[in-house]
Amino acid sequence: MIYTVTINDKQYEVEVEKGKANLVKTTDFVAAAPAAAPVAAAPVQAPAASPSQAVAAGTTAVDSPMPGTILDLKVAAGQSVKEGDLICILEAMKMENEIYSPCAGTIAQVLTSKGASVDTGSHIVTIS
Repeated sequence: MIYTVTINDKQYEVEVEKGKANLVKTTDFVAAAPAAAPVAAAPVQAPAASPSQAVAAGTTAVDSPMPGTILDLKVAAGQSVKEGDLICILEAMKMENEIYSPCAGTIAQVLTSKGASVDTGSHIVTIS
């Protein structure tokens, strides 16, 4: 079978057969210009930052690297931590992932709780 794949404004024609792929042809791809000027959309207001998204200046946020559930928090607000100390255990895809402190300091805020669901990039704690 022959497939056409577009990556970074280039089209690649690839022939695939029984676990083997051969590049047949590469061409520059230029997207067609829109026929009419786009209509200006109403301005979109950015959502207000929730307390878990706001990080004070001079603090470091420890973020969740993936979506999951907090199984256990190993720190509390006001606790001193060193770089590499265990912050929490995050369950994701039925695996327990240990989240470590990226720097030394004091836990300024704990922004989640045991049993809470977090998304990728959600702040778990802040360190000052």
